[in-house]
Amino acid sequence: MRDAYHEQLDSVGHTLVEMAGLVGQALSRATRALLDADLPSAEAVISADDAVDALHRGLDVRTLDLIARQQPVAGDLRTLVASLRMSADLERMGDLARHIAKVARMRYPECAVPEDLRPTFARMGEIGAELADKVARIVEDQDVEAARMLERQDDVVDRLHRAVFNALLSKETAYTIEAAIDVTLLSRYYERFADHAVSVARRLVFLVTGGDE
Repeated sequence: MRDAYHEQLDSVGHTLVEMAGLVGQALSRATRALLDADLPSAEAVISADDAVDALHRGLDVRTLDLIARQQPVAGDLRTLVASLRMSADLERMGDLARHIAKVARMRYPECAVPEDLRPTFARMGEIGAELADKVARIVEDQDVEAARMLERQDDVVDRLHRAVFNALLSKETAYTIEAAIDVTLLSRYYERFADHAVSVARRLVFLVTGGDE
């Protein structure tokens, strides 16, 4: 019985790693769809989000069932509660990638991002995908130090996010209202994706340390 219980605990961690991998792939593909006006890629991201949602629901059901049946305490309970919250963050990251893909689909065959801002969005997409990949490794390895370092990359995304707004407010640039709205939303999606990755990392630190520094 205890072996089965610990196998179920391990499966929760494996699911989190799988979700992180999927949302990272989704963001990479959504960014390609956005910048290349690639409709098939946009449609693929939108459809694939169902798999992330299914993993999220399945993990929540298994986790709550373990809490109810096994009545875990101490570290095991902390693992399960933290996993519920990490799963929610990862599911939201998948939603944000889908939002980006939907903007790409809506503006097809045009590109929703003005040409001068495309390098900025390409960089935000690259960093976001890297963050998701690091989250997967952090969860798998229970790597507290890597989790703490992840916030540095989030700071870069925040700076890029601010740079987009500075461009929108600059007198030297003149975007259409439609483009300005798209860019504002898109930049926020990338910024929030990175924020949720940091949230997962912080929960991992709490999970491993119990809040003790």
